Amino acid sequence: MPSKRPAAPPAEAARTNPLALDEQLCFAVYSTMLSLNKVYRGLLHDLDLTYLQYLVMLVLWERDGINVSEICTRLSLETTTLTPLLKRLEARGLIQRVRSASDERQVIVSLTAEGRALHKKARALPACVAEAMALEPGQIGKLRDELLALRSNLDRNA
Repeated sequence: MPSKRPAAPPAEAARTNPLALDEQLCFAVYSTMLSLNKVYRGLLHDLDLTYLQYLVMLVLWERDGINVSEICTRLSLETTTLTPLLKRLEARGLIQRVRSASDERQVIVSLTAEGRALHKKARALPACVAEAMALEPGQIGKLRDELLALRSNLDRNA
């Protein structure tokens, strides 16, 4: 009687199946982002910000007094997603929105004193995230550059 071939270990089996979940780059990126969001959720709790609100604040800490469409472009968001975020940040007193004097169709978003003060509290976040990643700064930079190149290729080919 012929002997049965032993079952392939899951990792080996996945390599032979291009539709295996563990072989999907998209799932690796997606599940990594979920884990990264968990880390940020804990860190941002003290700042009383959601992750998307934090991203908006990062844009404004880089360049204050920009219009909504510029924020949308920087974050790859639609205005329908950004507007409620801005309303909540404004209600918290972190930003103010004002119609442009030169073009009333444009809304200019600026930091308030409280929004600028929050910047000081947020300075430690990147180091905390880096620690959670357990990567060296050079590794983090290389990984970020590779992801940005990947995103650029995907945008070009979408």
